Amino acid sequence: MGYADLHQRSVTDPNGFWMEQAQAIDWMRPPSKALFDEAAPLYEWFSDGMVNTCWNAVDRHVKAGRGDQTAIIYDSPITDTKRKITYAELQGRVARLAGALRAKGVAKGDRVIIYMPMIPEALDAMLACARLGAVHSVVFGGFAAHELAVRIDDATPKAIIAASCGMEPGRVVHYKPLLDSAIEQAQHKPEFCVIFQREQESAALIPGRDLDWNACQDGVEPADCVPVEGNHPAYILYTSGTTGQPKGVIRPTAGHLVALQWTMKNIYDVNPGEVFWAASDVGWVVGHSYICYAPLIAGNTTIVFEGKPVGTPDAGTFWRVISEHKVKSFFTAPTAFRAVKREDPKGEFVTKYDLSCLKTVYLAGERADSDTIVWAQDQLKVPVIDHWWQTETGWAIAANPMGVEPLSVKLGSPAVGMPGYNIQVLDEGGHPVSPGTLGAIALKLPLPPGTLPNLWNAEARFRNSYLEQFPGYYATGDAGYMDDDGYVYIMARTDDVINVAGHRLSTGAMEEVLASHPDVAECAVIGVADDLKGQMPLGFLCLNKGTERAPEDVVKECVKLVRDQIGPVAAFKLAVVVDRLPKTRSGKILRGTMVNIADSQPFKMPATIDDPAILDEIRDALRGLGYARD
Repeated sequence: MGYADLHQRSVTDPNGFWMEQAQAIDWMRPPSKALFDEAAPLYEWFSDGMVNTCWNAVDRHVKAGRGDQTAIIYDSPITDTKRKITYAELQGRVARLAGALRAKGVAKGDRVIIYMPMIPEALDAMLACARLGAVHSVVFGGFAAHELAVRIDDATPKAIIAASCGMEPGRVVHYKPLLDSAIEQAQHKPEFCVIFQREQESAALIPGRDLDWNACQDGVEPADCVPVEGNHPAYILYTSGTTGQPKGVIRPTAGHLVALQWTMKNIYDVNPGEVFWAASDVGWVVGHSYICYAPLIAGNTTIVFEGKPVGTPDAGTFWRVISEHKVKSFFTAPTAFRAVKREDPKGEFVTKYDLSCLKTVYLAGERADSDTIVWAQDQLKVPVIDHWWQTETGWAIAANPMGVEPLSVKLGSPAVGMPGYNIQVLDEGGHPVSPGTLGAIALKLPLPPGTLPNLWNAEARFRNSYLEQFPGYYATGDAGYMDDDGYVYIMARTDDVINVAGHRLSTGAMEEVLASHPDVAECAVIGVADDLKGQMPLGFLCLNKGTERAPEDVVKECVKLVRDQIGPVAAFKLAVVVDRLPKTRSGKILRGTMVNIADSQPFKMPATIDDPAILDEIRDALRGLGYARD
């Protein structure tokens, strides 16, 4: 069956299609059907089945005789540590930790917050919760105490699992003081904390509340897997909300298992025993889906990497890890490649490593500009596949199904809808627009398995955020268009579509043009308030290392490029060269914050910002253009 037929069946016969995919999962009690639509527009999948995530990710592979296969490769250039953990070893580690949690009263349905760096113990903690049917909520390690406190109050965890510290290039991040401060600030208090003491720093434990990771496991009975209902939450993952109050995305257990199992072979073309690497963090959705769960559910080998694309020690780190660990399929963010490209524009580090094992590269997390994709293809000599998804969906909305039928690559497009995703482009009234027309991208309900059925304790907010703008659809918050072949083009968040003298223009299209300039390593375009035209586009340019051109010359050429390729209608006249752009720790550019600074509007410091000092640099650059007045 070709991919078009497969996708059509997933939309017209969701029950039949997904019940077939569900056969790849081990069930304690199979579901009676796939789709439960009695409470539409709230949908559930496999609700009456009984299943366990940890069994499917760990135990079943050991039972099948593959216990000696490597499950996890830990590679930390920051601490100069490498080790491998087999499936059999992972089973023992997880069962003991789950036993220790159970001995302290953690049971099915209890919440557990996990506050860990990129170490294998983070995966142990996630899987131990899944083993017991406890609902974990991973908070990015090193998150500010206030933000952690907000999540503690929302999730009301029985326990918190944390590490003593995290490691960044040249510094230790002290997790335990942040955790202590967060618990002090929070209204809700966990019953206990489990602290993994890293070699680099041993934290002081509070008697009566804090338990040592190793000591609390001594002598406990290892825990077996607890069956849970298909609609039981596997985890809560908080994503930033426009109100400043984070939204707790719920991931349902059975749909999560079925969808992720399907993706590993069909999207990423990875078979059991092969090595898959997602260079992300367990604090983000990519880390949940494609560092911890999907590779293990599918019987792959996954990599836990504690390092950076550049600086640990150089711009060849990615290639060293791929070569050394025989990575077949590699997943990272466009931001990471832009950082590597900026340091090593000619790809000199690439030639130092044997990358013959690498078959495909996948990009996600933000728009992948064509220039970055072409650079990566030229250097790596393999397909570089853009794909599009969200924290809310948990897996790709649009992608190129390399394991089913590799489709033609169109630069600028993450290709076509994946099974169960019926992608539509709508105007402001909710009516479908013709191919090539910019509009709001929405997904016709129901969403496929593994996507969010609701928000944690916030159904009204779920309906308001996603379902009410376009009844019968899920509003993605992204803007773009589709071509005649059904390829989708994500141009911007709907907030980033600017209105210049009545013309709706995509900042993403302008960024695509700017990124094509040979001296531009990275860029961002925002819309700033203008008395005459409503909004005007303003570009920020980061230049390649070693560029000898004068910044003002690059700016002039970039302005001309946009005028030549998009036209005078874009009214693109303003651009400024900056050393770096403000980003979240996951690599997303904080365009909304930049708009607030430019328009002299108040804003809340984003909790996920990588380095707050960058905002002062942006403010100074904007003042030089006459914006950001106090």
